Order: sequence, then structure tokens, then C-alpha cells
Amino acid sequence: MDITAINEMFANIRENTDWDLNGPMLWGYFFVNTTPEPLHGLGEKLVELGYTLVEVFEPDLEEGEDPYHVLHVERAEVHTEASLDARNHELQALAEANGVEDYDGMDVGPVEIVAQRNISHKKRPGFPGRFFMGVSPR
Repeated sequence: MDITAINEMFANIRENTDWDLNGPMLWGYFFVNTTPEPLHGLGEKLVELGYTLVEVFEPDLEEGEDPYHVLHVERAEVHTEASLDARNHELQALAEANGVEDYDGMDVGPVEIVAQRNISHKKRPGFPGRFFMGVSPR
């Protein structure tokens, strides 16, 4: 995801929600790999950096789609377009340094969404009431 897409995402959120992007939001970050082991290792490192490990899971797949695993971490933080762009680059570098095939993107929603989450979906990242933006096509 480049800065133009990030700018569009922020504009879309401002236009279509009443969320205060100047305050803490719950940012979820997603990584994918064909096997779960590197994701568990990266998850541990991200927890050490202050992220909350939500889960590592194998999503439901469309017919013919190759299996893969997803690491989902999150953290309540404030981002501007520029700081989110920097975070994306940081997380991509962490993925590469830890043998994870892809940093897949992020989603965002109000901090209160933690209490409402239902993780049983196992589909594409993102939850009702959240915006998802992928970094790479899947």
C-alpha cells in the first residue's frame, strides 16, 4: 500500500464514519505465510514490541485457493497518514527479517470494538465496523 492509498483510506474514514482519527484507534495488522511456524515467531517478537497477539489461523478458502496461515496482531495507537506509511514499511521489514512471506495489510476501528469482536469468521481480515486495507494482493 502506498501513501496515496493510505491518504484515500483516511479520507474515506473521515467521510463515512464519525471516528476521531486524532485519538487512539484499534489498528490490526496481518501477516501471511504458507506454514504457521514463522508467524508464531513473529507474533512473539511483536508482543515484545507492545502488540497484542489476537491469533494465528488458517482461513476458510475459496475453491482452488492454496492454503495459508494468517497472523493477526493489534495495538491501540494514533496514526497520521505518514506514520501509518512508516508503520507499514516497518512491519514489512520485520516480516522479511523473520522469514514471513508477506505483510498483508491492516484494518482499523474504534478501540471499543475489542469487546464486540467475533473471531469465528476466519475469512478475510477485517471485522464489521472496521476498514481493511491490504498491502499486497491476495
